[in-house]
Amino acid sequence: MSQMMELIRNNAVPATVMRSAARGALSLPAAEMLQILIHLTGNAVFGQEAALTLARWDHGSALAVLSGSDAPREVIEYFWDEKNRRPALMPALIENPQVGEQRLVELAGRASRELVDLMLASARVKGAPAVLHALLDNPHLTEAEVQHLREELGMGAMAPPDPESEAAHDTWSREHSAEIEAEEGTVFELIGGHEEASEVAGPVAATAASEPVATAIAPHRKSEALPAAVKVSTIVRLARMNVAGRVKQAFLGTKEERAILIRDNARIVQNAVLSSPKLSEPEVETFAAAKNVSENVLREISRNRRFIKVYAVVRNLLNNARCPIDVSLTLVKNLLVTDLKTLQGNKNIPDTLRKVATKLFKEKSAPPGHKVEQ
Repeated sequence: MSQMMELIRNNAVPATVMRSAARGALSLPAAEMLQILIHLTGNAVFGQEAALTLARWDHGSALAVLSGSDAPREVIEYFWDEKNRRPALMPALIENPQVGEQRLVELAGRASRELVDLMLASARVKGAPAVLHALLDNPHLTEAEVQHLREELGMGAMAPPDPESEAAHDTWSREHSAEIEAEEGTVFELIGGHEEASEVAGPVAATAASEPVATAIAPHRKSEALPAAVKVSTIVRLARMNVAGRVKQAFLGTKEERAILIRDNARIVQNAVLSSPKLSEPEVETFAAAKNVSENVLREISRNRRFIKVYAVVRNLLNNARCPIDVSLTLVKNLLVTDLKTLQGNKNIPDTLRKVATKLFKEKSAPPGHKVEQ
């Protein structure tokens, strides 16, 4: 910290010097003068004048400061802040390594058209797959830009719209319009939180639902950064949608989106995932075993004839501690002997279910004609 900065922070200079500082009139290097002005914006007497001086500060001078790897942290933070942001300074900020990649990921998904152009032109962004993935979610991208980014990321061309799935969505939405409207105000929130985040949507998904996006992406090794950032980008995009939008994504979206939306706090969104024509049996098997889905999801799976015909789904439901006991007691008779043996030793399920499993295991494993003791 410079001597002048320390004196000003300690209010150890005359008011005339403070006033000169607020006007940017001290004979100091630009980086130091900017630091002092930013500090003074919080001063009750000189704050307004300091803010006006910063607003008028020469672009070329600020750009020279922000382009350096040793740029003061306060200056970077000030001009990165959306209310102080200047498009002319953004290229330097985007390239500055003091602006972490996770902040670029956060910006990419919601940047204005002007900032999108700057990010697409950035050498740093071009070399950061996680940021490019986040840009794919930006509504200001043109179709040609989306296709180009997908090619750069090795994702191939976008699949054309599926008329059958869209028709299924339209029909289902009309049939459940009252329920969608009733839950329209439900805030996006992941059931299970970060404590049970290893299942279905993953740890980053759960964390991002409960913490600011800027802090949701924990530091990763280079090989791990892409999946984490991409998942957070998807969650941020889904979180901005209303219930009707999330219902549509539940029907027409990707496997990753369904894995997130099955944990949506809105019941109608959960039901939409389970009604999607794109939903596969392996996905349902995963949902049936998950500890971070709602009871509603497990009940709806058990009521669906298509799902319940899959033996692995039944087995996963019965071994899931969150499965309602009335559902479990109805399904347990369908288990094979080997799985009944496993179930009776499962300490996580209710005692009632384990006792029934034990009884059925004895009956099914007994020799023909042998009477099982009750």
